[in-house]
Amino acid sequence: MRPAACNAKPDDNVSYRTLATWLLSRFSNIISNSHNHSNAALNQIFHVPLRSWAASSLRKILVMAAPQKPNSKTIGHERNTPCAPTLLTPTYNEAFSSSEADIVLESSDGTLYRVHSYTLRTTSGLFRTMLSLPPPSGGHTHEPIAIHHPDAVVEPLLRLICGLATRPWRSIDELEAVLTLAESWDAPGPISSLRIALSGGKWLTTAPLRLYALAAHFAWPAEAQRASTHTLVLDLSSPAHAPVLASLPAPALLALLRLHRTRRDALRALLDSPERFLAGNGDPFHCSACAVTPLDNRTWRALKARIFREMNVRPLGDTLGVPVGGMCDWPEAKACWAARCAKEGCGAANYDRAATLKQVRTCVDALPLVVELDWMD
Repeated sequence: MRPAACNAKPDDNVSYRTLATWLLSRFSNIISNSHNHSNAALNQIFHVPLRSWAASSLRKILVMAAPQKPNSKTIGHERNTPCAPTLLTPTYNEAFSSSEADIVLESSDGTLYRVHSYTLRTTSGLFRTMLSLPPPSGGHTHEPIAIHHPDAVVEPLLRLICGLATRPWRSIDELEAVLTLAESWDAPGPISSLRIALSGGKWLTTAPLRLYALAAHFAWPAEAQRASTHTLVLDLSSPAHAPVLASLPAPALLALLRLHRTRRDALRALLDSPERFLAGNGDPFHCSACAVTPLDNRTWRALKARIFREMNVRPLGDTLGVPVGGMCDWPEAKACWAARCAKEGCGAANYDRAATLKQVRTCVDALPLVVELDWMD
């Protein structure tokens, strides 16, 4: 039999209490009937303390499950009560924590830097302009000036500005990031220090193309020419260099491509010259020993083609004309030195190995080494 309370509305607390009473009575009947069960184990399970505990637990569950009328005052109070703010202790960089400094900068990492306004005003055009502006209507505020760069960029630049010691630069990425921020701050002092670090460090050999791009951007002629020479070990057609090449101004890019192409084409013209390589380019040229047999210059033409391909991928040409290693290990060079006169009884070498290598080296050394700067203002 279902109690009348089962048909009550869910929000009727009286009906829920009636329902709870009915459920408790049914639960007690079930427990009582378990004593008449033939299973002794069941009788042992439903002992009196357990029945009392179960009934008490069920009563609590039903009371808690009954719907409660919302207390609008309490809910409104809880909703309008603001959370207590969490107070964070400001973190100052140890080298920039003097209480005498009157300007506070904050990096994107949340680190604070105290710097004297006089130092910023005299070393940075940006801060010179900023600090010369009239104060807002409410007067000066003590809020930190946000610098949207991490500590790894802000701290080295502030050290350069304030004349503090800096650690060795670890990568050209780090140098470029600090240089970019120094440019945005219009800080010529740090820029000149970074220029020296870039031109005198290992970056010429490890990242010459990046250095050339920076020199082109800042119009540093000596650094641009020095870096352009070191780019001659690179194959500019490689996809790995595409991002840096795309960042170059068009005049700087064309000047660099012209240098690489000029060296390749100029060397090809020198290798084809009969005045420099008479035995290979003379038409016809007879064997220097028997003076009868015209030379078969196929091996020389194959060697010249290989040199041309080498200049495409490594325009520096440092592997050409060397007596040991480099081009001497090429199959085309070995075939050239092994070529002999076809006349029976002669068999003289078609080409003088030592003289040919020396002449190739002379041609390479005559090639231009730096970009032209007619594009740089």
